[in-house]
Amino acid sequence: MRLIWDDLRTVLMLVRHQTLAGAADALEVNYTTVARRVRRAESTLGQILFERLADGYQPTEIAKVVASHAEKMETSEFDLRRYLQGADSALTGTFTITAPQLLISSFLAPVLDDFDQAYPNIELRVLATNDILDLTRLEADLAIRISRNPGDTLKGLRLLKQETASFASPRLADHIRSHPTDMIDWIVYDTFPNVPKGTSPMFPNNRVRFRFDDMVAMLGAAQAGLGVLRVPLFLGRTTSGLEIVPVLPPQPYSDIWVVGHPDVWPSKKAQAFREVLIAHSKRSRSIFTSQAD
Repeated sequence: MRLIWDDLRTVLMLVRHQTLAGAADALEVNYTTVARRVRRAESTLGQILFERLADGYQPTEIAKVVASHAEKMETSEFDLRRYLQGADSALTGTFTITAPQLLISSFLAPVLDDFDQAYPNIELRVLATNDILDLTRLEADLAIRISRNPGDTLKGLRLLKQETASFASPRLADHIRSHPTDMIDWIVYDTFPNVPKGTSPMFPNNRVRFRFDDMVAMLGAAQAGLGVLRVPLFLGRTTSGLEIVPVLPPQPYSDIWVVGHPDVWPSKKAQAFREVLIAHSKRSRSIFTSQAD
């Protein structure tokens, strides 16, 4: 009986995701490949691993045991891959970073350009997402995150302190300054649905006009003059058609960090990227706070 790792990993993914489509997405193969590997694993083991139901694949107890062992093998595989990646001294090949979308256009673009110019043999892959990717599973090599604490299991370096403040279109900003007691309409994020705390007593009348679930849409609404919004200083300052208004004085906000798994952190590619990133961060401090360090 010879078990194939791809088949065991497929059983593991099908136990996790319960459907052929879900396992196929996780493995980056098509669902027919998943079905074929499961049949081959069942034939090799001489056991039925899944009940085929109308709403998905129901794992048997044997399948759960197989998945448990496969999970340990998967962990060992990631341990080995991280070790090899951390020991890699070549400045060639693929290097993957992840960062929030809005941080890329407003801050990281020059870093990407400088890094590419300095290391043309490295293929830089950028995953633009607000999701917290799993660096233990090598979903990315380094992550740039906005966080108060990047976590105890990761190696991290704080790049920048930052603050938030209120911004509006130039026309609305002029009106607010000229008529401070008029009602001020706010554009807020769904997670924080109320008028921000700490507004200046010089602007006593505030109400929420719109709630959004997307920051890009909020910026667009503010550019169109639909209200005031609170955003990090760097974002408001680098977004055309917005200017700071004194309704909400600058307030501390989560720091910007670069983080990585301790195994991957020492790699030459990770070191090279951090050097370019740190240099750019030092040059850019003034746009992140009301008073640079």
